[in-house]
Amino acid sequence: MPQFQRVKVSLLGRYMLTDRREFPCQVLEMSPGDAVVVAPVPGSSGERVIAYIDHLGRIEGDITEVIDGGFKMHIGATSRKRDKMAAQLTWLANKDVLNLPEDRRHERVVPDNRHSTAVLDDGRRYNCKIIDISLSGAAIELAVRPAMGTPVTLGRMRARVVRHFADGVAVEFVSAQEMLTVVQQNLRVN
Repeated sequence: MPQFQRVKVSLLGRYMLTDRREFPCQVLEMSPGDAVVVAPVPGSSGERVIAYIDHLGRIEGDITEVIDGGFKMHIGATSRKRDKMAAQLTWLANKDVLNLPEDRRHERVVPDNRHSTAVLDDGRRYNCKIIDISLSGAAIELAVRPAMGTPVTLGRMRARVVRHFADGVAVEFVSAQEMLTVVQQNLRVN
């Protein structure tokens, strides 16, 4: 198990202990492998914990040490999730120092139904999997890499390709939506 460097953060969230009780929490220090959590009910050493942390989403692992006012936890994650977490933690640790703007205009969520269809302007259709969505766009796993700026219809939403990444593309909707429920409904294929 590689050791990771913890960074100081101040992230709010919620956690659940094995007895399914939920409590608010705050992460003060974190690495892709562990976290220091301020918690009203610390649980016990070795206990499984699941947490939803602002900017990072779901993390889970085991309490490694009960400390005054909370606990330390080991984070169980795939190497891909650890890499993503490391990048986000680096950004969070540096954004105040470098006075960086927020990196997203809108909150991103994982939709209820992640399967959709991407249709290019020439009529080619591809099944795709939605990684996450926001009011202004989506990240999708897609077998092809349309050029930047290419118009695409995702479900019933008109969009254009704005970024490429390892497993797919990010698209920006032609018009920003007002409610995520509307986005999710329009991503479904009838």
